Amino acid sequence: MPYVLMLLMVIAIIVIKQCSNNTEPSPKPKVTNTDKPKDPASNPTDRDKGFDRRTSYLDYSNHAKCRMQCRKISKAEVEEIMQEGKINYNKSDLQNARCPRYAVEGVTKDDQRVRIVFAQCNDKTVVVTVIDLETDFKCDCPGDDDKYKNRN
Repeated sequence: MPYVLMLLMVIAIIVIKQCSNNTEPSPKPKVTNTDKPKDPASNPTDRDKGFDRRTSYLDYSNHAKCRMQCRKISKAEVEEIMQEGKINYNKSDLQNARCPRYAVEGVTKDDQRVRIVFAQCNDKTVVVTVIDLETDFKCDCPGDDDKYKNRN
């Protein structure tokens, strides 16, 4: 009789161990998506849902820097137009394969009527070009070509 009780206890222990091992949750698969920012608090706005007007992500192309110098438009004026200007959807390219391009128009503090083209990518917004809509400046910037006039 004691051997039977001991055998039943051993069987009970084995069954309990197997049941307790099966109740553990299976490990979650590793997520290797690197498209999202490392710190979600650093990017609270979804940049895929319209034009992001935050200047902290702003970068300037060499072409834009040259155009700004030629047309005497400062970075502060570019940032002001970015935050307060009106998007001209007829001149924008929201279906651009690399980054949607927004043509934003406004008036600078020194009364220049300008259009600034911003390419909004996932990690930054690039100033592509700066256009004065009223004065035809003669600039010699990289990428200038009569074939692609940036007027109105």
